[in-house]
Amino acid sequence: MSSLTADATSRFITIQDKEKSLRVHYNDCGNGDEVVVMLHGSGPGATGWANFHRNVGPFVDAGYRVLLVDFPGWGESDPVVMAEARSFFNARVVKGVIDGLGITKVHLIGNSMGGHSAVAFALEFPQDVGKLVLMGGGTGGISLFTAMPTEGMKQVTRLYREPTLENLKAFNDVFVYDSSALTEDLLQLRLKNLRSKEIHLKNFVKSAQLQPVQFPDITPRLPEIQMATLIIWGRQDRVMPVDGAFRLGAGIANSEVHLFNKCGHWAQWEHVDRFNSIVIGFLRA
Repeated sequence: MSSLTADATSRFITIQDKEKSLRVHYNDCGNGDEVVVMLHGSGPGATGWANFHRNVGPFVDAGYRVLLVDFPGWGESDPVVMAEARSFFNARVVKGVIDGLGITKVHLIGNSMGGHSAVAFALEFPQDVGKLVLMGGGTGGISLFTAMPTEGMKQVTRLYREPTLENLKAFNDVFVYDSSALTEDLLQLRLKNLRSKEIHLKNFVKSAQLQPVQFPDITPRLPEIQMATLIIWGRQDRVMPVDGAFRLGAGIANSEVHLFNKCGHWAQWEHVDRFNSIVIGFLRA
């Protein structure tokens, strides 16, 4: 466990995507035969480690090798401007990483944008997926019950355009159910991450101008997903409305839905112990 730090597990790999070389950062934790890939969301300053550092240890202890991939445009990965659907681009990135590491099959855990990207991966490369875990993301489209863009997405956009401590705190107030539970260390880590790569912030804004629908609605394709899928959502999610969980559950036949009450958009952090237990149990079943 002592070696499970961000620095000790930090790695880089160069992949090819449509004639372009991309340097991708990831954290490589544990050495189990089964590999779990955890995919982060799109918030400013997000990284695999920032999103999932409270989950890595229990999964490694359970016998898994865990990869935390930083998508291009976040963390230490290369900057990009996206004029296409980001979810399918991200899926190709994950494919490039696991192919480069010689890994043939993975379990995917995706939060928000990571959920959209995990679904895109499952659609494009189903032979490479064991099981699928989706949290607060997985299909685009309009909520039937919540005005869009949501309160949370408006805060995300504001924070990308004006990366201030005040806007970060305002975002956190809608990001999780109880923002008082967010530690000062986590807040400072997120602030440091988002300010250290100003080009990522500018490119995100530019990408949204070039391609307003970064995560298209793939609801009609959900029946193509055959692997066992666990859908986890926060009842009080103010970023991605909870009806997204039920649309995923309706579209993916081999799926189950777990709903956390008193939970916002970050179930793996807000209900960390139960989340770890539920997901590890699902993967082992």
